[in-house]
Amino acid sequence: MEAYGYREGLRDGLPIGLGYLSVSFGFAIWAVKQGIPGLILVVLSGTNLTSAGQVAGVTVMAAGGLLVELALTELVINLRYALMSVTLTQKLSPRFSLLQRMAASFFVTDEIFAVASTRRGLLTFPYMMGLGCLPWIGWTLGTALGAFAGTLLPAALSAALGIAIYGMFMAILVPGALEEKGVLLAICASVALGLILRYVPLFSFLSEGFVIIISAVAGACVAAWLKPVKAGEGDA
Repeated sequence: MEAYGYREGLRDGLPIGLGYLSVSFGFAIWAVKQGIPGLILVVLSGTNLTSAGQVAGVTVMAAGGLLVELALTELVINLRYALMSVTLTQKLSPRFSLLQRMAASFFVTDEIFAVASTRRGLLTFPYMMGLGCLPWIGWTLGTALGAFAGTLLPAALSAALGIAIYGMFMAILVPGALEEKGVLLAICASVALGLILRYVPLFSFLSEGFVIIISAVAGACVAAWLKPVKAGEGDA
């Protein structure tokens, strides 16, 4: 069966890394505006390769949320990475050790999973390290540059660049919503419930973190109930 090495991984990870570089730049500028120190952002990005998770985490931290809120928020948002990692284990070379599996799992994101899962044959440890190396560097470097720029740029320009992070989420959500009614339903249900929990006085006791958790879980449940995926439809 065909196997891939470190150089092939670098080649496949380069486009992802360039995309992460620009997105993390906008993320850092936005996060600096929320009052998060630049050094904290760089450490955060260097140890957590998750865009949506970092945005949600910064939101909870900026709002002064509890640690339990932060933990539950990250669990709900990043749980999909566990499912992706389990799927990729079916394509790993038998030579993968437990420590190598743990190292490779650090780099599993939506984009890296999409690339790795489409490769024919077995995935080697050098390939997975190459595939995750440049995206990790791009995300961390972009965060460092954005954090530095966020402290120097005029407020109006920083606000304009900070919008980039929302553009990233729109680019992720819109294609899926157009292709799958279930995805669109989950988005609409989550947004509707989030607005209710955020602006109806009855729910004013809920913090930002719990609003995110409840909205995300409820939206997914509504979509699973009304638009379930039949066995075999999601095999690809």
